[in-house]
Amino acid sequence: MSPHGRRLTWIAALGCAALASAGEPLRLTVQGTAQVAFTPGDDAAALVVDAVHQARRQILVQAYSFTHRDIAAALVTAMRRGVDVRVIADRVQADRLETDRVAWLARQGVPVWLDGEHAAAHDKVMVLDAGSADAVLITGSFNFTHAAQSRNAENLLLLRGNPSLAEAYAANWRRHRTHSLPWRG
Repeated sequence: MSPHGRRLTWIAALGCAALASAGEPLRLTVQGTAQVAFTPGDDAAALVVDAVHQARRQILVQAYSFTHRDIAAALVTAMRRGVDVRVIADRVQADRLETDRVAWLARQGVPVWLDGEHAAAHDKVMVLDAGSADAVLITGSFNFTHAAQSRNAENLLLLRGNPSLAEAYAANWRRHRTHSLPWRG
């Protein structure tokens, strides 16, 4: 294994070990670049779609509300070109919203799980290509919805070049996956 590969493996193990010790917030050195979008006004959805189009290996999604058609379509396109796309959605929101895209994603073949363990699975996160130097983390208050883009006051933060931070979020995704149930339609 190359020195870079060993470093990423060590970072991944550190991130998983840190998350395993409940109650202790994780402290990481911030590196890389950040893009910020504020809505309404900035095109946060376009930042998400562009990042999804650039993903090469994997996209892990945690979504509270998901109604944005372009973001959903970009995820399906990524899956069809060989990217491992996986989604965890809030169970109540997925059932409640008539325009929710979670069921559509599942019908397109995207593996979807519903997190009903919490009062609200309120995460709005995408982790792209965790475990690589090119990992991308998308987070913020921005739900993957048209309302978040055009009507709500929201923020989106897109972080590149911080593999340890992306791995921490990927480890959190995996932790929530253990108690989430597969989409049954």
